[in-house]
Amino acid sequence: MNDDISISLPSLIHRIGREAVKQAQAIATQYDCELKRVRRSRNWCMVGGAIKIQSCSAHLQAESLPAKQLTAKDGQFGYLIKKLETALLQHADKLEPLDAKLIRLITDNPAITLGELMQLTQCTITEARLARFQADSW
Repeated sequence: MNDDISISLPSLIHRIGREAVKQAQAIATQYDCELKRVRRSRNWCMVGGAIKIQSCSAHLQAESLPAKQLTAKDGQFGYLIKKLETALLQHADKLEPLDAKLIRLITDNPAITLGELMQLTQCTITEARLARFQADSW
């Protein structure tokens, strides 16, 4: 869950421009993400935690959305936002906090054991017991 993910962004400068890439790099740095070139190619990638990349994407969307436009797809960072959103769909399990994921698993299957919870989510026994208690108290 805390692992960094890498999202490939082919031909980023050709699609959004050098100045927009510099702005996106500054915004990504604010969210502890890294927008960088892949070696010496024209391809770029965004590296960081899934939740941090999602926050960065939301910030880019807010920056890209002038008052007149209705969608960010037409804005300055449209290509970048679209690529980040589609890549984050593949990492949906990393976007949910651990405690919420544990409670969801327990409510979906009340007979799940603590061992199964620990195996599915890589949590500790204490976190699994606390989630079981919280789910039972609802």
